[in-house]
Amino acid sequence: MTEAQRPNDGSTPGLRKAPVLSVDQIDGGCIVRLAGELDLYNAPAVREALTAASADGPKRVIVDLSQVEFIDSTALGVLIEARTKLPDRQGFLLAGPGLETRRALEISGLDRHFAVHDTVDEAISAPA
Repeated sequence: MTEAQRPNDGSTPGLRKAPVLSVDQIDGGCIVRLAGELDLYNAPAVREALTAASADGPKRVIVDLSQVEFIDSTALGVLIEARTKLPDRQGFLLAGPGLETRRALEISGLDRHFAVHDTVDEAISAPA
Protein backbone atom coordinates (compact mmCIF):
# COMPACT_ATOMS: atom_id res chain seq x y z
CA MET A 1 0.00 0.00 0.00
CA THR A 2 1.43 3.36 -0.99
CA GLU A 3 1.29 6.39 1.26
CA ALA A 4 -1.46 7.89 -0.92
CA GLN A 5 -3.61 4.76 -0.46
CA ARG A 6 -3.39 4.67 3.34
CA PRO A 7 -6.55 5.75 5.16
CA ASN A 8 -6.30 8.94 7.16
CA ASP A 9 -6.72 7.77 10.75
CA GLY A 10 -5.55 11.01 12.38
CA SER A 11 -2.06 9.67 12.99
CA THR A 12 1.26 10.74 11.60
CA PRO A 13 3.56 8.09 10.12
CA GLY A 14 5.87 6.87 12.89
CA LEU A 15 3.96 8.69 15.61
CA ARG A 16 0.98 7.93 17.82
CA LYS A 17 -2.64 8.61 16.94
CA ALA A 18 -3.91 12.12 17.37
CA PRO A 19 -5.59 12.22 20.80
CA VAL A 20 -8.57 14.30 19.65
CA LEU A 21 -10.47 12.81 16.72
CA SER A 22 -13.29 15.36 16.60
CA VAL A 23 -15.47 17.79 18.49
CA ASP A 24 -19.06 17.53 17.26
CA GLN A 25 -21.90 19.86 18.22
CA ILE A 26 -25.15 18.29 19.39
CA ASP A 27 -28.32 19.91 20.66
CA GLY A 28 -27.35 21.62 23.89
CA GLY A 29 -23.72 20.51 23.93
CA CYS A 30 -20.99 18.62 22.19
CA ILE A 31 -19.22 15.29 21.87
CA VAL A 32 -15.44 15.19 22.17
CA ARG A 33 -14.07 12.00 20.59
CA LEU A 34 -10.70 10.93 22.00
CA ALA A 35 -8.41 8.11 20.85
CA GLY A 36 -5.12 6.32 21.33
CA GLU A 37 -2.93 6.80 24.37
CA LEU A 38 -3.88 9.70 26.62
CA ASP A 39 -0.94 10.67 28.79
CA LEU A 40 1.46 13.44 29.80
CA TYR A 41 2.69 13.71 26.21
CA ASN A 42 -0.64 14.72 24.68
CA ALA A 43 -2.57 16.00 27.71
CA PRO A 44 -2.28 19.62 26.47
CA ALA A 45 -4.16 18.78 23.24
CA VAL A 46 -6.89 16.98 25.20
CA ARG A 47 -7.12 19.89 27.68
CA GLU A 48 -7.41 22.40 24.82
CA ALA A 49 -10.23 20.44 23.12
CA LEU A 50 -12.18 19.98 26.37
CA THR A 51 -11.70 23.62 27.37
CA ALA A 52 -12.96 24.79 23.97
CA ALA A 53 -15.93 22.41 24.21
CA SER A 54 -16.85 23.86 27.61
CA ALA A 55 -16.23 27.51 26.72
CA ASP A 56 -19.82 28.49 25.94
CA GLY A 57 -21.27 26.73 29.00
CA PRO A 58 -23.07 23.92 27.16
CA LYS A 59 -25.62 21.78 28.96
CA ARG A 60 -23.54 18.69 28.19
CA VAL A 61 -20.07 17.67 27.18
CA ILE A 62 -19.87 13.99 26.29
CA VAL A 63 -16.37 12.55 26.15
CA ASP A 64 -16.26 9.53 23.85
CA LEU A 65 -13.55 7.20 25.19
CA SER A 66 -14.40 4.22 22.96
CA GLN A 67 -11.19 4.52 20.95
CA VAL A 68 -8.88 5.24 23.89
CA GLU A 69 -6.34 2.46 24.38
CA PHE A 70 -4.59 3.83 27.48
CA ILE A 71 -5.15 6.66 29.94
CA ASP A 72 -2.75 7.77 32.66
CA SER A 73 -3.19 9.91 35.77
CA THR A 74 -2.31 13.11 33.92
CA ALA A 75 -5.13 12.57 31.42
CA LEU A 76 -7.52 11.61 34.22
CA GLY A 77 -6.62 14.92 35.84
CA VAL A 78 -7.46 16.71 32.60
CA LEU A 79 -10.94 15.14 32.70
CA ILE A 80 -11.43 16.34 36.28
CA GLU A 81 -10.23 19.82 35.36
CA ALA A 82 -12.53 19.99 32.33
CA ARG A 83 -15.54 19.00 34.39
CA THR A 84 -14.95 21.92 36.78
CA LYS A 85 -15.32 24.36 33.86
CA LEU A 86 -18.97 23.47 33.30
CA PRO A 87 -21.63 25.40 35.23
CA ASP A 88 -23.46 22.09 35.82
CA ARG A 89 -20.84 19.43 36.52
CA GLN A 90 -23.48 16.73 36.04
CA GLY A 91 -23.44 17.66 32.36
CA PHE A 92 -19.94 16.22 31.91
CA LEU A 93 -20.44 12.63 30.77
CA LEU A 94 -17.98 9.88 29.84
CA ALA A 95 -19.02 7.34 27.23
CA GLY A 96 -17.78 4.02 25.88
CA PRO A 97 -14.66 3.37 27.96
CA GLY A 98 -12.89 0.16 26.97
CA LEU A 99 -11.59 -2.35 29.50
CA GLU A 100 -8.29 -0.58 30.24
CA THR A 101 -9.87 2.85 30.49
CA ARG A 102 -12.70 1.56 32.67
CA ARG A 103 -10.11 -0.06 34.98
CA ALA A 104 -8.24 3.23 35.28
CA LEU A 105 -11.49 5.00 36.20
CA GLU A 106 -12.33 2.30 38.77
CA ILE A 107 -8.86 2.13 40.33
CA SER A 108 -8.74 5.93 40.67
CA GLY A 109 -12.29 6.01 42.07
CA LEU A 110 -13.38 8.42 39.34
CA ASP A 111 -16.12 6.06 38.17
CA ARG A 112 -17.98 7.14 41.33
CA HIS A 113 -17.60 10.85 40.50
CA PHE A 114 -18.30 10.86 36.76
CA ALA A 115 -21.42 9.70 34.95
CA VAL A 116 -20.02 6.82 32.87
CA HIS A 117 -22.18 5.41 30.07
CA ASP A 118 -21.54 2.36 27.91
CA THR A 119 -22.14 4.22 24.63
CA VAL A 120 -22.37 7.75 23.29
CA ASP A 121 -26.02 7.15 22.38
CA GLU A 122 -26.75 6.17 25.98
CA ALA A 123 -25.02 9.35 27.22
CA ILE A 124 -27.01 11.48 24.76
CA SER A 125 -30.32 10.00 25.91
CA ALA A 126 -29.47 10.15 29.65
CA PRO A 127 -31.71 12.47 31.68
CA ALA A 128 -30.32 15.96 32.04
